[in-house]
Amino acid sequence: MRRNTRKRSKTTRRMVGAVAALAVGAGGLVAANIYASADETSAPNGTQNQAQAASSTIDCPDVGQKLTNVPAQARTQVDRELALLDKQVAEAYQRLASSQRAIQQDPGFAQNAIVNPLKDKRQATIDRIAIAIGRVSARPQGLEALAPCTLRSTGNQTTAGQAGGGNQGGNQGGNQGAGNGNAGQAGNGPVAADFVDITKVRPNVRAPRKARTASTGVFTTRCGVNANKLYNSDNVIVAPGVTNGAHHMHDYVGNQANNAFASDQTLAAGKTSCRNQGDKSTYYWPVLRLRDGTKEFDADKLGGGAEGNTGRILTAKAATLNFVGSPRGKVVAMPKFLRIITGDAKAFTNGTANANASWSCTGFENKVQLKDKYPLCPSGSDVVRTFKFQSCWDGRNVDSANHRTHVAFADASGRCPSGFKAIPQLVQRLVYDVDAPSLKDNGKTRPFFALDGFPEQAHKPVTDHGDFINVFDARLMNKMVQCINTGRRCS
Repeated sequence: MRRNTRKRSKTTRRMVGAVAALAVGAGGLVAANIYASADETSAPNGTQNQAQAASSTIDCPDVGQKLTNVPAQARTQVDRELALLDKQVAEAYQRLASSQRAIQQDPGFAQNAIVNPLKDKRQATIDRIAIAIGRVSARPQGLEALAPCTLRSTGNQTTAGQAGGGNQGGNQGGNQGAGNGNAGQAGNGPVAADFVDITKVRPNVRAPRKARTASTGVFTTRCGVNANKLYNSDNVIVAPGVTNGAHHMHDYVGNQANNAFASDQTLAAGKTSCRNQGDKSTYYWPVLRLRDGTKEFDADKLGGGAEGNTGRILTAKAATLNFVGSPRGKVVAMPKFLRIITGDAKAFTNGTANANASWSCTGFENKVQLKDKYPLCPSGSDVVRTFKFQSCWDGRNVDSANHRTHVAFADASGRCPSGFKAIPQLVQRLVYDVDAPSLKDNGKTRPFFALDGFPEQAHKPVTDHGDFINVFDARLMNKMVQCINTGRRCS
């Protein structure tokens, strides 16, 4: 098989960042500001302060997830303002990452020069969102509480001896600056603690029980692995009309016309990498990179190296797209242009309520699935990413304001929420031929691998996610439904 190769002393501590909590709305989002520095006699020249500065990130309430009702007339402006909020956070994080010397000299710098100005920018943007909605509907209340952000630890702390070293250092360039050993790219991750030896994880997979009325068929669509290297850092679902709306690079299979400006008509007319030309759906996900110092085509671009997404892009050796049935009964056809996002690209700061992607290794998938760790796979075993998309639809809408409430997951017994209909469930499986990194030397011998992501998300595996827009023609969709409902295997 071919492989891609390539203590602190007990002293008095002075807290310089206040420990604070921000509770937001009925959703109960709580973000803690645990940004702090310590006077350590064992850390010469303030190195410990610098290391801790490098291991903090920007934590802001996700405004988009709070907007469950945006009138169609306001949607375009609201989407653009939401994308601007993401850009503001990304830029603030970049400044945090590049201001370590200033923070070392003035512990209040981050709060006064980065976090407070960010709040002012967000407040203005949130006001425009409220005004846009208020022109055509009732103005939303309480959005102003979502403007403040906090600093929080990424868990990527280095020790004084590690700061400034390691494979993730100057080799990886970009606006993130030099690496910090175990803290990865300027504290941006990944770190050794983000990985776990899968052979040491207890089995956690349970096979679901199926009713006698279950729809047990499987429909497979074969669309390749993005061998033609179609990449961009757009996201037409959450940031239509905004270049670099994702702030990280995506792989695309299926529809080849997908970018920020693609309309339903554009997708319907686009070419497809799927064998069956009746499937012009678009399937996309964050690229996986080997953090080996390779300068990719996007090494100096937004969405790429300029936002901390560095290293060699790995193409999956296999990408399986299966549509399966309901464990309780029959499924109905998906509406054309139905949009589904599974997982949460901001799960590290948002919390894990919407986190959904799973990590495993070939030979272990029916035993262990991981949500918040990258797997260390044994020799001869490959890394696997699996996405199970929502399988219940509200019967009316192809999208919703927060891109979630029009679809839902079935409960533990397989039942859809009241008023929702069971639809074919997309199960997406990606397999990567990549060696387990060497953790003891922080990836020097065998480099870390990591997801692309929003800069402030620190490349945490819990942020993995997948996107899908249904562009099956009616004939093929009906064939899929019939296949699944009659218990057959079709493609």
